[in-house]
This record gives sequence, C-alpha cells and structure tokens, in this order.
Amino acid sequence: MLTNRLAATATALFLCLALFACHSPYVETTITNQTGAAVSLVEVDYPDASFGTQQIAGGDTFHYRFKILGPTPGPVKITFTTPDKKAHTATGPMLDPGQQGSLSIILKSGASVLWTPALSPAH
Repeated sequence: MLTNRLAATATALFLCLALFACHSPYVETTITNQTGAAVSLVEVDYPDASFGTQQIAGGDTFHYRFKILGPTPGPVKITFTTPDKKAHTATGPMLDPGQQGSLSIILKSGASVLWTPALSPAH
C-alpha cells in the first residue's frame, strides 16, 4: 500500500515538474490596425529574426507568437505600407533574449504607432 502511494506521489511530482520545467518563453504579439484603411507589407523585426503578413484590413488584428533567442538585445521595429504606397517604420521597445509576455502594436492614423509591452525578464 505504501509503495503504491509513493509511486503515485512520485508520478504526480514528475508530471508537475515536466509541465513547468519545459515552459518555453515567448512573446504573444497583437498588431491592431486603427488607421482606417488596409495596410500592406507588414513586417516586424526583432533581435535576430522577423515575421509579417501581406495585409491587415482596417479595424482588423494580426496575432503572432515568437521567441527572442538572442544572443544580444535589440529594439523591435515595424514597417508597413499605407494605401498611398508610402512605407512607414517605427521603432519600439528593447527586447532581451528570453523575455516573455505580450506586446501590443497599434497602428494609428497618420502612421503613428503605439507600443504596449507587458514583458517579464528572462529567467
């Protein structure tokens, strides 16, 4: 009876450790287009990588999850094209390898960009 209880406790402890120890830090990003018109050729650059999408319609959002692998910190930048075919670039917060949390990027009228990071330091 005691052996079964120990085995069950050991199994539960192993499962808990496996669930928490294997957590991989990532940044959940949401780009919201509040410009009133579609934007195209949207690219987000962060240390050592980038992601993007062809278009975000006016009022729509685009979601993407990424890891900051490093090895060095750097700023996040966004580039997008407005309907008048002008490319716009904005620089956001500095990102450190291993950070995790969320990053909201809001594209506003006049091609301004509002950055709202909620990131915790690397563990």
